[in-house]
Amino acid sequence: MGPLSDGPGSGPPAAASASPSGASPSGVPDAAGEPRLTHLDERGAARMVDVSAKPESERVAVAGCRVLLAPATLELLAAGALPKGDALAVARVAGIMGAKRTSDLVPLCHPLPITGVEVDLALGPEAVAITATVRTTARTGVEMEALTAAATAALALYDMVKAVQRDVRIDGLRLLAKRGGRSGEYLAPAEETPTPPGTGERR
Repeated sequence: MGPLSDGPGSGPPAAASASPSGASPSGVPDAAGEPRLTHLDERGAARMVDVSAKPESERVAVAGCRVLLAPATLELLAAGALPKGDALAVARVAGIMGAKRTSDLVPLCHPLPITGVEVDLALGPEAVAITATVRTTARTGVEMEALTAAATAALALYDMVKAVQRDVRIDGLRLLAKRGGRSGEYLAPAEETPTPPGTGERR
């Protein structure tokens, strides 16, 4: 299934929509047709964007990252033999909690009625690939919630393994896909998408 698949029996996601002329995923066009940052007003001061005039719609966002670990740490992780216990379960719950608290952590994010969060951790030969999917029906998207979920899961995993490995690296945090809203669908280019190894063990 693709990153925006709704589950078994659903069709494949549509092709990524091109951004409207003069617009970009990070902003809206100004009077001259140039993209501008929406979280800044005309004087350059920070603001929370007023989304009250936008219609509510279903929105989905998928984000991911990798936690690079030594082979010995991965073996302990797969065996559930780390000193702090089930690291994958803790990281998954941490990711869900992170998505729910995004507006408390990122100053200009709107509090959103999240309808679903899924955090997947896949063990590969060199890393744990983390993928977070967040859903809502609202006037603005959940990209930040998906990114926060993936990042929080990665940080929790670091905390769970740091007793046996200090040089853990978190790599490649990025938005992988989004659907809904005025800008339509976005899919990260294939070469930039961290794909969990096919032989990885999922927990």
